[in-house]
Amino acid sequence: MATQRISDSPETDIVTISVAPNFLVRWLMPRMKSFHQRYPDVELQISASTGLIDFDRSNTDMAIYFGHGDWHDIEVHFLDHVYLVPVCSPKLIDSSHPLNEPEDLRRHTLIHVTKRLHEWPEWMKLAGVTNRGFGRGLRLSNSQLATAAAAEGLGVALGDSTLSSQEIEQGKLVMPFDIQLDTLKSFYLVYKKDRPLSYGMQAFKDWLIEEMQDKRASDAAAKPG
Repeated sequence: MATQRISDSPETDIVTISVAPNFLVRWLMPRMKSFHQRYPDVELQISASTGLIDFDRSNTDMAIYFGHGDWHDIEVHFLDHVYLVPVCSPKLIDSSHPLNEPEDLRRHTLIHVTKRLHEWPEWMKLAGVTNRGFGRGLRLSNSQLATAAAAEGLGVALGDSTLSSQEIEQGKLVMPFDIQLDTLKSFYLVYKKDRPLSYGMQAFKDWLIEEMQDKRASDAAAKPG
């Protein structure tokens, strides 16, 4: 999928990027206008992928990975650490069963990611809540669907505080409890080791890291104390 098609021009620099789907849809795409305005001479061709890229056999220039950052034989640049926080629709906050403290979650549906059922029990332990009495639940295949379900008022999900930030700012989601579960994983920008960066690749790298730094600074400023 190409996010922008520029008219045929010998001066256009094309960069092919593979991105983790949740990061692409919920963080990168809402900010693409900023990149295009700064670098109108760079065309980004972006595809969604959860797999690792063999840069020796692929025409992919760069990728955004989610993990521990322990991949070998590629250049790895840290973007942002991933913390999970409860997120839900504002409708639940104003419902007949408000969320004033973590124990109140017992009266609501918890939305789980099917392959990461350990996350809610770990968050409850962190919040000092016993993992009993939570009979209702909804399981979805990925975190993007889980967060979308939360925004629709179907329950409470554990959302990435980075990827959920814009939806929280827009009032689509609220964070009832500021208790963050450390996933011990992060997002990283990667590309072939020792590869000289083209103008377009360098532009995307600089812009992406700057956007992430601005986001962390904004989050730090918003925290009390």
